[in-house]
Amino acid sequence: MEHLTLDTFKEKVCECGIDGENAEWKFKGTRPAVIDFYADWCGPCKMVAPVLEELSKEFEGKVDIYKIDTEAEQQLAGMFGIQSIPSILFIPMDGKPQMAAGALPKAELKRIIQEVLGVAVAS
Repeated sequence: MEHLTLDTFKEKVCECGIDGENAEWKFKGTRPAVIDFYADWCGPCKMVAPVLEELSKEFEGKVDIYKIDTEAEQQLAGMFGIQSIPSILFIPMDGKPQMAAGALPKAELKRIIQEVLGVAVAS
């Protein structure tokens, strides 16, 4: 899993809404993505982290899983209206991204990856 900064987010995900420009969503990735908005002090975030690590291995080459530290990257957190953490953004190749809030269980994360991102669930 890769940690994104504002610069790497613009490079790998989207330049949308940054600096008040490019309001339209145009995903730059080469495969669907999941972004975990977290903070180091957040207990539920610490529970989700190992699950996302497992999923990054299970879906290697099919889904990119990123992390954004909301404390360090406040502009990105603000851009997506992050009010509570963990918040997880699911980005399909086509269409609009969808946000889920809270520490979701692994089975639910896999279901969303399959249904929203259209990626076959690893066994």
